[in-house]
Amino acid sequence: MRDGTITIPMRPTASALVLFDIDGTLMRKAGPHHRRALEAAVRRVTGLETTTDGVPLSGMLDPDIIAAIMRRAGASGRAIRDAMPAIIESAQRIYVRTCPVLERRVCPGVRQALRRFERRGMLMALVTGNLTRIGWKKVERAGLREFFAFGAFGEMAPTRARLARLAIRQARSEGRITAGTPIALIGDTPADIAAARANGARAVAVATGLNSAEELQHEGPDILLDDLRAIEPGMLL
Repeated sequence: MRDGTITIPMRPTASALVLFDIDGTLMRKAGPHHRRALEAAVRRVTGLETTTDGVPLSGMLDPDIIAAIMRRAGASGRAIRDAMPAIIESAQRIYVRTCPVLERRVCPGVRQALRRFERRGMLMALVTGNLTRIGWKKVERAGLREFFAFGAFGEMAPTRARLARLAIRQARSEGRITAGTPIALIGDTPADIAAARANGARAVAVATGLNSAEELQHEGPDILLDDLRAIEPGMLL
């Protein structure tokens, strides 16, 4: 303070922005609690009995999963739209209460990669189809919460590409990255690769989810890895 003026220190500009998907990328086989929360929320709000069985969940946003299972149960588009806010709220409450410990579900190399990125001054954030409180609870219960500054979650935008755009915009608006800062998106599905491409980010694909390395390679990622044990910060700079 000088002459009554308070000086607020500026955050240092990150060396890179690294966006992470959650399911299949940071952790896998997290149990049925997530899908059960979505089904239970639909039942509580609407009375409909639904199931995620047979729905291709990989790469989908939670609101899209909710809409899909409600349509299969006979709900109209209007009924789905009207009930969606209450279902989203209920699903998050249910999952936060039932989420198990997930520390043993973290994918190979994830913790080491996050620590390496942190030491190199990289800014890390989440871009996920999970609803906000579901996503944060997962990374908390996996012991990874401390690494992520913020996130863009499934109810915030209609597509994964627009979620990535929101995360990039937030980092820029807070002055944490500049126009020339390298940006990478790490995920395990073709949807993650497409989201990176749509935002001019480096697409890093990891074969730790349901998609094989061959399926991911077909989408043309910039980097394809079996898991995050092989990644180095310099690959993203």
